[in-house]
Amino acid sequence: MKSERAKVLHRIAGRPMIEYSVALARALGSERIVCVLGHQATQVKQAIEDRFGAGVVEIALQAEQRGTGHALLQAAPLLQNFAGELLITCGDVPLLTVETLQRLRTAANDKTLAMLTMVPPSPNGYGRILRDASQRVVRVVEEKDCSDAERAITEVNSGVYLGPSKFIFQSLGSMTSNNAQNELYLTHVIERAAKELTVHTENTTPDEVMGINDRVQLGRADALMRLRLAEALMRSGVTVRDPGSLCTEPGIVVGQDCELGPGVELRGKTTIGKHCHIEAGCIITDSTIGNGVHIKPYCVLSESTVGDNAQIGPWAHLRPGSTLEEGVHLGNFVETKKTRIGRGSKANHLSYLGDADIGEKVNVGCGTITCNYDGRHKHKTIIEDGVFIGSDTQLVAPVTVGKNAVVGAGTTVTKNVPPGALALTRPAQVNVEGYAERKRK
Repeated sequence: MKSERAKVLHRIAGRPMIEYSVALARALGSERIVCVLGHQATQVKQAIEDRFGAGVVEIALQAEQRGTGHALLQAAPLLQNFAGELLITCGDVPLLTVETLQRLRTAANDKTLAMLTMVPPSPNGYGRILRDASQRVVRVVEEKDCSDAERAITEVNSGVYLGPSKFIFQSLGSMTSNNAQNELYLTHVIERAAKELTVHTENTTPDEVMGINDRVQLGRADALMRLRLAEALMRSGVTVRDPGSLCTEPGIVVGQDCELGPGVELRGKTTIGKHCHIEAGCIITDSTIGNGVHIKPYCVLSESTVGDNAQIGPWAHLRPGSTLEEGVHLGNFVETKKTRIGRGSKANHLSYLGDADIGEKVNVGCGTITCNYDGRHKHKTIIEDGVFIGSDTQLVAPVTVGKNAVVGAGTTVTKNVPPGALALTRPAQVNVEGYAERKRK
């Protein structure tokens, strides 16, 4: 990967790669989940716990990396009393599906070891599946140990197995490192199973079991996962204008009859209601969007809540702690932060509203800002229901503008404004007659 980060911490569709393997095991109803970790084990364990909680996954440490068989041996002490079926997957194979593994589950039992195989466009780098004259699996040969004839085989091993736990761990005890890489191969279990059990193979697509070993493969897997998520949204009743450009993550909820424009990104724990239109280039993170909301192009929303039938943008920025109630309109280049805006209020142009509580049916004029920071502390601005704020107004917090008050354009508000009052601080207008003609001369 040419990275300072462990491979399984690189992200696929916004999530660390390791999450997909754990989520898959959980979706299958696994009784126990053990992750065998090596490089940057502490950071990987933390990523797992951040997503799934402490104690959901058991950790085995492979301090010295001596191959896949050696890796599985590190889990043996944790599973010594487990007698059920053992599913073995790899942390760098994020595109596996529940449906495919259910096919393995149907085939596996205490006398059958099931494995996934594939026929990729190029088998280079993969272990080859050796079969006898009756097409039964005999063993798996890693590419570096293949003869010329074996290297010509196109069916390859995916590294995904499901079989009786006791047999698998017993087989690992007889492994040797007599091979080109001087490692302990997990594929030794297949050779033992071919002699003592039945080996059942299920074929799957190369994309589903592709391993991630460099940034090119990471990018390809990311694109495939994003397309898979986009297609799932479309099947649920969402219109996606350009599925290849949609960036979304597992767990994102989008309601029926929504429309997502090109280049939209939906991140984290975002939930979107029904009948919403989210136009091109919007990035929405950890936010809740109501029904019938229209978000115009290139808006950014983070940790915010938007009520039904609101209109936002274009080019608006809702920073964490922003709450827009029903029917709010925010327009071009409006920024909010830790601010509640009440039902039916509008701020349509070029405003900054930070650390504010704004009531219902308020009109905020173009160029208005809340001056919420005095250099050391943040202060709150309160604008009550029905207030009209003229353009180019500065509200120097802490300050309250009372119900139905009017603030004239160009005013700097430093004192509370009583309900129903007019606040003005601009100087009187002076007209100098004949000035323009004299200036031209």
